[in-house]
Parts: sequence; C-alpha cells; structure tokens
Amino acid sequence: MEFQVEARAGKARGGRLHTPHGEIETPVFMPVGTSGTVKAVPQDILEDLGVQILLGNTYHLYLRPGVEIVRQFGGLHGFMAWPRAILTDSGGFQVFSLNELRKVTEEGVTFRSHLDGSSHFFSPESAMAAQIGLGADIVMAFDECTEYPADRSRTQASMELTLRWAARSKKYFEEHKHEVPWAGDAHVGTAAGYRSGRRPDFSPSGKAPESVGVELRSTGQPRAAVPTSSEQTQSLFGIVQGGMDLALRKESAERTVEIGFPGYAIGGLSVGEPRERTREVVEATLEHLPADKPRYLMGVGTPEEIAEYAGLGVDMMDCVLPTRAARHGLLFTSEGKISIKQARYAQDAGPLDPNCGCRVCQRYSRAYLRHLYASNEVLAQVLNTIHNLSFYLDTMRRVRHSIRLGEESRFL
Repeated sequence: MEFQVEARAGKARGGRLHTPHGEIETPVFMPVGTSGTVKAVPQDILEDLGVQILLGNTYHLYLRPGVEIVRQFGGLHGFMAWPRAILTDSGGFQVFSLNELRKVTEEGVTFRSHLDGSSHFFSPESAMAAQIGLGADIVMAFDECTEYPADRSRTQASMELTLRWAARSKKYFEEHKHEVPWAGDAHVGTAAGYRSGRRPDFSPSGKAPESVGVELRSTGQPRAAVPTSSEQTQSLFGIVQGGMDLALRKESAERTVEIGFPGYAIGGLSVGEPRERTREVVEATLEHLPADKPRYLMGVGTPEEIAEYAGLGVDMMDCVLPTRAARHGLLFTSEGKISIKQARYAQDAGPLDPNCGCRVCQRYSRAYLRHLYASNEVLAQVLNTIHNLSFYLDTMRRVRHSIRLGEESRFL
C-alpha cells in the first residue's frame, strides 16, 4: 500500500491511497457492508455512486457464511462481486457490543453468537487469520473497545491489552500475509472474473462444496489459500485506544506507532460520549499520529461531522448512519434532515433535495417516497439508502475539492 498527501488546507489534507484493488482519493467515506452487502443497494449502483472502498465486518462474516466459504471464492471481492477496495474491521467492536455474552482474557475473547448462542473465541491470531481469509485490502489489528464511562485504571488496563494484542496481530499477519486468497490469476475469484463467466474453482472437479450450492467452471487450479507470487498484499492498520483520557490517547498513539503499521485508526469513540468530547479526543489523538500515514476514524459521523473531521486531518471514515437512518425514513439533504414518514410530505410534488443530482432526487417526488415508506415497500429502503449514500459521498467530493483549492472554510 502507498499513500501520498497531495494537497493541504489548514490541517486538512487531500491524498491518494493505492491498494491492490484500486486507488482511493482521500479523505474518503466508506459505506458499511457488514455482511458482504451494503443493505438495500446492489454493487453496480455502488459503483455508479462512486464508492471507492467498502467496509466489511469480520465478526458477522465469520459467523455467516463462514470465512472458508468466502476464501474459496477468492476472498470477499470474488464472493460479493466487488472489484474495488475493501477494508475489514477485526470484530473487536462487535464482540464488545455483545457485553453480557463475552469474556475477555489475555489470550482473547470468548463470546456467544448473537445468531444462535453458540460459543466462539477470537484472539489476535485468529482475527488475523479470518481477515487474511476474507482477503480485504486493509485489515485491522484486534483490539478491545473500552466502554463509556470507564475510570482511568480500567481505561489504562484496556489500552495496555490492546497494545499487546496489536503486537501479536502484527506478528501473525507478517508471518501469514502471503496466504491472501486473491493471489494468482487476476480473473479467478474476482468480480471481473464473474462478469466474464470465469468463476473460481475450488477442486479438480470444478465443483464447489455443497454448502455453496453453485456449479462452477473449472479453471484448472484449486482456489484454496494460494501463496501470492505478487508483491501486492494486504495492509494491517493499528488501532489507538485510551477511552476519553487524552494522556492515555497520547500514550496509546505513540506506542502503537512504535510497533509500526502502514496506517493508524482511532477507535473506541461513538460509544455514548458527548459529541463535543468525541471531537476533543479526535483532535488530540491526531497530533500524535504520523503525518505520512493514513489516519482512519472508526464509526463516526453525520455529514457535518465527517466534513469537520476531514478538516482536522482525518483521511478515512465509516459510519452506519446513512444506511441505518435511511431504513427508518431519516434522509439527509442540503436543507437539513427530513423524516419522510411525516404526513406533511403526502402531497409534496417536489424532489427530496432540489440541490441533489442523485438518481432518486432526479426522478421521484417526496410524496412518492413518503408513500413507499408508509406502505412498508422494500423500494423505500432502496431509494432512501441510495440518496443518503449519495449525499455522504457528494459531501466528501466537495471536501476533497475544497482541500485541493486550499479553501479550508468552504466545508467547515
């Protein structure tokens, strides 16, 4: 992975992040595709919207369909027919959110599946093995997300555990990163291969396991984990923790940098703290991260906030808000948030956002969108999500344009 900063406006920076599955212009917003799908939106529409990179979740994909099935398709790119970049988180936050269903030890976390209550175990090593099998371009070190509120002793103990897990994550990753499943033929196990009619072959017979249930054309090569002959491979990011304690955040950042990663994430935020505190922690932590490495703020952001964080020097962000809000009828527009479920829109012939060029605003009225939502039509989720994602992505485009013009104030 390569990262270059090409423009600055105050603390904000515009750059390019080169990954094995494509170049990413930063700062970038990453839609969340938890289980190998951005809910309600097919991949071709995501491409049309200009999505450069998606986020997948190791915890959910590990439970269903299972890492081995995804690996057999050449990784998540081939499985979900997505040719562009992917980032997977380690599952640490999802395990954290289980709360009463988990037990944390030095070795890792024992947890119960939210699907069927079955018992599972994640360690730094197994989380890395899962992410290598999923084959994302960028993978995350296994960490413990500190709850809020937490006293200083608890926060420090959690931070120390995350640092030890970061070192273990890096050691395992460096020893096994050659096992990335998209090595070899560029058409095998990739979205391009699916469109060209060439599907990955898992066995000499050319048939997939019964659990996959599809007939595959033989390419003559088994598609288990094949050691890569390419110089391109995954990149592992470290995660800074430390709760809301600025001194611990500084220490966590400095010691994570000492371990050494090609990129750094700020985790453990949006866990119930006031928004003002979130900004304070982000701004203080950024001061201690390398200027020549990408900075990723995890799981945070309204449209205004992602623009604000970009102004502070964040390069990558993700959040479930645009997709989750869309499914509940909450839509983001240039004129503010709209709750499309309200009766006031029942006869409104105007577009959702007169200043938006997305396919939804160009074609459908507020009255129709309100009708779909009130009727509980699936199309309501589809159209609402497309608009919200388009709004977020357009926000980032404006941010990047302003940075390249050196106009800091335009997006703050």
